[in-house]
Amino acid sequence: MIGHPSPNHGDRRGAAPDLVVLHYTAMRPAEAALARLCDPASAVSAHYLIAEDGRVWRLVAEERRAWHAGAGARGDVSDVNSRSIGIELSNPGDAPYPAPQMAALEALLRGVSARWTIPPERVIGHECMAPLRKADPGRRFDWRALARGALAVWLDGARDGAQDNGPPPAAAFQRAARRFGYPACDSGAWDAETRALAAAFQRRFRPWEDGPLTAAGLAQLAALAARWPVRRG
Repeated sequence: MIGHPSPNHGDRRGAAPDLVVLHYTAMRPAEAALARLCDPASAVSAHYLIAEDGRVWRLVAEERRAWHAGAGARGDVSDVNSRSIGIELSNPGDAPYPAPQMAALEALLRGVSARWTIPPERVIGHECMAPLRKADPGRRFDWRALARGALAVWLDGARDGAQDNGPPPAAAFQRAARRFGYPACDSGAWDAETRALAAAFQRRFRPWEDGPLTAAGLAQLAALAARWPVRRG
């Protein structure tokens, strides 16, 4: 662990972390992201940054509020920065995550989750709380690997060709998404917001699919929501 304090942080406003949010930096090398996360003019930061070779920088103390999440929500938590630990992974957004980086992330997550009693379902990607504007950590991130170590959640979903039959009812998707913790969307239609939400879900749990949500996708989301409904309050 390399100490490299960032000046970009504040108090947690009376809250304690009960979420972990994973990001990609969308830039290379890791040192470029490190400079940005520690630049007062950028007004962004994270608690940790992990390089491709497994080096880990500690930028903000876990007791402090880092500035990594921005606008968005998880369940009824809208001030995600106050309630989360932010971890940046050096990755341009479209590349595999190397084994040393994933090993370092798993070791870091074990410690963070234990210190703050954060369950696996509360380890999320940035896209899970801001699906209209974020896509990280992206399709190339191995969520299955984290789930095998009880550090995140995963349910295998069926692959089907239901695109030919049209998307399932938008209202059913919106209800399941809200129950699982995605930001609320209640239009009852496949509008732009709902399509973006479905795309975020598929990047996270159905990375092999790049088209409209299918019946199999809705069934998978409903199963996730039944097993891990978002914690409220």
